Amino acid sequence: MYMPPQFNATDPAIALSLMRAHPFASLVSNDDEGLPFVSHLPLVARQEEGGQLVLLGHCAKPNPHWRYLQARPRAVVTFLGPHSYLSPSVYPDLARVPTWNYLAVHCTVEARLIEEPAAKDALLKTLIGKHEPGYAQQWRDLGEEFQLKMLAGIVGFALRVDQLQCKVKLNQHRRESHAAMHAVYSAGTGDEKALAMWMERLGMTAGTAATEGH
Repeated sequence: MYMPPQFNATDPAIALSLMRAHPFASLVSNDDEGLPFVSHLPLVARQEEGGQLVLLGHCAKPNPHWRYLQARPRAVVTFLGPHSYLSPSVYPDLARVPTWNYLAVHCTVEARLIEEPAAKDALLKTLIGKHEPGYAQQWRDLGEEFQLKMLAGIVGFALRVDQLQCKVKLNQHRRESHAAMHAVYSAGTGDEKALAMWMERLGMTAGTAATEGH
């Protein structure tokens, strides 16, 4: 993605935090005609031994995306964090224009399919453990026959992250706007409040540095 250097968040912990807080991702790869094919689905970001980042998920078996991953394992995954409009009223001078602030992560990945029932069951237990640990017992109580039927209807995958980009666009380069911007976002919508919290995390409320490009 377009990455002005002042918005390039190189700390992997920021990217990982965003992926875990906003796990509903877009998986993008090419279909058999060479066009982009996109699936929107939750992914669990897991760091394996040695620091390798892997994204775990699954899709319905009728979804052809798993076949595209099988034929062409290289793909892109995007995560979108909080985002919101920014009024030029936050600037002390009038010669400014509106913009949109946002946080996003892009991953270049190598896909490995998970098709064996026991491996898919282990994958589902990982996802359950992340999103609703209390459901684990209910899943076990459904019985093996029902579980196998459900497992047959999905294809799991592990997406090894080979390249990672994290964009944090929060008006870092306009220090004169930070105090008013933080005040506006703190009193706004859920996304705006989340942006205000990121400003605090990055130490921007006291006025720091890091263009209005999108």
